[in-house]
This record gives sequence, structure tokens and C-alpha cells, in this order.
Amino acid sequence: MSRERIYTKAGDDGTTGLFYGGRVRKDSELPTAYGSVDEAQAVLGIARAAAGAGSPIDALLVPIMRDLYVLMAELATLPENRSKLQPGMSAVTADMVSALEATIDRLDQEFTHPTEFVVPGGDVVAAHLDLGRTVVRRAERHALVAAEAPSQVVPYLNRLSDLLWTMARWHEGTSLIAKERDAR
Repeated sequence: MSRERIYTKAGDDGTTGLFYGGRVRKDSELPTAYGSVDEAQAVLGIARAAAGAGSPIDALLVPIMRDLYVLMAELATLPENRSKLQPGMSAVTADMVSALEATIDRLDQEFTHPTEFVVPGGDVVAAHLDLGRTVVRRAERHALVAAEAPSQVVPYLNRLSDLLWTMARWHEGTSLIAKERDAR
């Protein structure tokens, strides 16, 4: 039995196939948007690797990275086919956005906010999270034209960038819990 090849050559003409059919140029708004999300996911993978398997950062990032597959599915679908998407499986839901907000609120209680602009690089993991935040912000800008309301893609990316900032500050050791522990 032979394996299916990784390459198809179908994109050699500068187009790409979309979820539920159709082809568009690789530089059009849909591939640009889901490509930015794909890049963000890869950067978050670097943050996971730096934090280590089983770490609190790993536990926070894995579900988010799975959510990003949902975002990419939605962004890889022509508007006329979006009615075929399934909430939470291939379309972003308001509950997915709310879950990010709950995580932000929980982590936000565990550290004191910086009183001035943060210079990235307090530690390697936080630096990767900050890089991820900037890539997510770019993905958000690209998604504006690719996922118009009522899509939840843009709100999800907006909250994700806030969460990544929060996670970076939390990880840098400005945690109130860490400060109390160190004071003892």
C-alpha cells in the first residue's frame, strides 16, 4: 500500500483549496487571515516548548491552540459556505470568547499590573508569549475583512491577545502568590 503524498501540486498555480470547496488566490483575504492564525499557533507552540510539558503555561495553551484550529476552519470557508460550519468545531462561538475572558479574570487576580510599559523579555517564556500576542494582533487585523460579524473570530483574537499579555506578566513572576511566598 502506498502512502498519499504530502504535495498535491494543486497550488502551483498560486491558488489554494478552501474548506467546503472553492479555490482562491493564496494572497487573498482568507488565506492571509488563516495563515496569520497558523503563524500565531506556531509561536504559541514555541512558548509551550519553552515552558515545558505539564507546566501551567502548557495547560493553558493547549486548549487555545485547539481553538485556533476552529478559527482557521472558519477563516478557510467561503462566506457562502459558512452555514455549513458547526459551532465549536469549525465556527468560533461566543462561549469560546467567554472562556478566554474567564481565564484572563482568574490570572488577573494573581499578579499586580505593571505601572509602566513592559519591556518584553523578562524571561524566555514570557518573551514567546509577547511575540505570540503581536502575531495574534496581526491575525486580528487580517481577520477583520475575512470574518465579518456575526463571526466571533475577531472578538476571540482580541481576547486572546489580552490573555497572552496577561499570561506573560503572570509568568514573569509578578504573581501575588509568588511575592507572598518570597516574602516569607
